[in-house]
Amino acid sequence: MENLTSRIWIAAVGVLTVFVCLAPNFINTEKIWWPTERKLNYGLDIQGGLHLVMGVDVAGVVKEQGARQVTGLKAEFQREQIPVADVVLTKPEQGEMEIRGGDSARVKEYMSNRYSTMLQLLKDTPDSLTYRYYDAYLIDFKQKVIHQGIETIRNRIDEFGVAEPSISQQGSDRIQVQLPGMADAERAKQLVNTAAKLDFMLVSNQMPPNIMELINQAETAGNYNLKDMKYSAYVDRLNKDLEGKLPPKTVVFFERSPNADDLESGRIPYLLQTDTNLGGADLTDAFVSFDQYGVPEVSLRFNAAGANAFRDLTTASVGRQMAIVLDKIVKTAPNIQTPIGNGEARITLGSSRNRDQSLAEAQMIATSLRAGALPAALEQLEERRV
Repeated sequence: MENLTSRIWIAAVGVLTVFVCLAPNFINTEKIWWPTERKLNYGLDIQGGLHLVMGVDVAGVVKEQGARQVTGLKAEFQREQIPVADVVLTKPEQGEMEIRGGDSARVKEYMSNRYSTMLQLLKDTPDSLTYRYYDAYLIDFKQKVIHQGIETIRNRIDEFGVAEPSISQQGSDRIQVQLPGMADAERAKQLVNTAAKLDFMLVSNQMPPNIMELINQAETAGNYNLKDMKYSAYVDRLNKDLEGKLPPKTVVFFERSPNADDLESGRIPYLLQTDTNLGGADLTDAFVSFDQYGVPEVSLRFNAAGANAFRDLTTASVGRQMAIVLDKIVKTAPNIQTPIGNGEARITLGSSRNRDQSLAEAQMIATSLRAGALPAALEQLEERRV
């Protein structure tokens, strides 16, 4: 009998403990004292939410890495006074590059000392040396791109305030995002999908006077236009079709016209140099500020390395236009009047639109940049609202 009484008391204490822990899920305990305020975090299948599958442009990042590698090698050979005729990226998707002419013996020695774990010598001819990334290096690099993308999305979702998001790799080039209890699905999609790739690009002085005519001809010949395509796919296709008609190392991006609601309604083409090599990697902060007329804008701050690079670029380019480009869209293209050495910049959004819309856009841009720019462009492949 005594043993039975003990069991009853133990069971009663267990039931009471469970009730105390679960009560905040069923009753409002905010106005009364309660031992715990923690609630169960229900998954997507119980409380609903948003399910996304994003494709990651890993190949595009490999091409960018190869282009940066070629630019860096040219500078290194010049600094080390190793004579070469040129360094050319021959197969961007594999990071294959050709070092032409010059002192091949010194080049091989330098590459062996500096890049023996990254680049392998594929072909050695009297006229050139061909190098390519090791397969193991490429596999590891692609995995880092995916993992960095996952962490960046997680940082953004954390700022958005979603409890217990599930963000994981799916296959070799996809990211699955599950957001339980997400009410504002459209804003969440916008936050996840925004690549927030920031670039500072000099406006070329060699803009063809018939640039719009060339653009219209390319669209007509290819039977495509911006209305039927995503903007990033459109500019990629357009610049591919304009190869040979534009100066080397330039690309055409667009700015939204001042009185247009979107790029489809009105756009201004810019011919930009692709060899500026200044982006948002050294960004330390991005926040919403206001100009002297109260118009929202995004203020940027760089670390020491970024500030030095920004100073060097603006010092060498006084009198020219510098475009601030976000996700291949020109946000503003001010004239560089004096060198900028304080490591700060601004993205202006224009004053012709509704102030609330401008403020919302500035907040979205600042949040995306502050949480980290995605290492690769994303394409939404699947969406389910549960």
